[in-house]
Amino acid sequence: MSLTQTLEELKQQFIAHSPLEVQAEMFRLIREQQESGIQYGVQEGQKAKDFMLKNSMGLPVYLYDELVKGPVVLTFYRGGWCPYCNSQLRAYQKVLPEIEALGARLIAVSPQSPDNTLSHQEKENLQFQVLSDTNGLVAAFYNILYDVPPYIQELMTNLFNMNLTEYNATDRWILPIPSTFMIDESGIIRSAYVNPDFMKRLAPEDILDELRKL
Repeated sequence: MSLTQTLEELKQQFIAHSPLEVQAEMFRLIREQQESGIQYGVQEGQKAKDFMLKNSMGLPVYLYDELVKGPVVLTFYRGGWCPYCNSQLRAYQKVLPEIEALGARLIAVSPQSPDNTLSHQEKENLQFQVLSDTNGLVAAFYNILYDVPPYIQELMTNLFNMNLTEYNATDRWILPIPSTFMIDESGIIRSAYVNPDFMKRLAPEDILDELRKL
């Protein structure tokens, strides 16, 4: 089953098993972001901003140091608690040998704490860099950070017993718009996928197609 099919199945399961009021609030978030008029994400042709984040082992990773080795596929996801994110990362793991065969590296970034990043990486057996952006500074650099609205905070707290400030080890309810950027060795963003609909992600085959163009 492709990633697109898996995500659609997850969406249909959500619709089938979630109360209507929960569905309404989740789709409200997507709709408000889509209709906000905000152009999320840095654009193709722009220079990617360098950053340093720590990986799950607490070691610093610099984007530009990775670019010296080849192109980088930089993907931002919401966290290990998100089933859509987990399906995405598992699908990317499956094509990691092909990504690396094309001379590229895959880096995934989320706002979750280093401890949660480590446990998530171990659980999913991810063999690429998974970095912690706990305060959302890098997501803000890439213009994809947003404050989780109060109605979603309430939903996550009461229904899912989920407190993002604890999970992310920060004092703000923040998340990134799920995004994937292809960055060439010179630091130029060659393609950008930014979608406020968190139930959709860039397909692995599209990543490989974009890398072959570099």
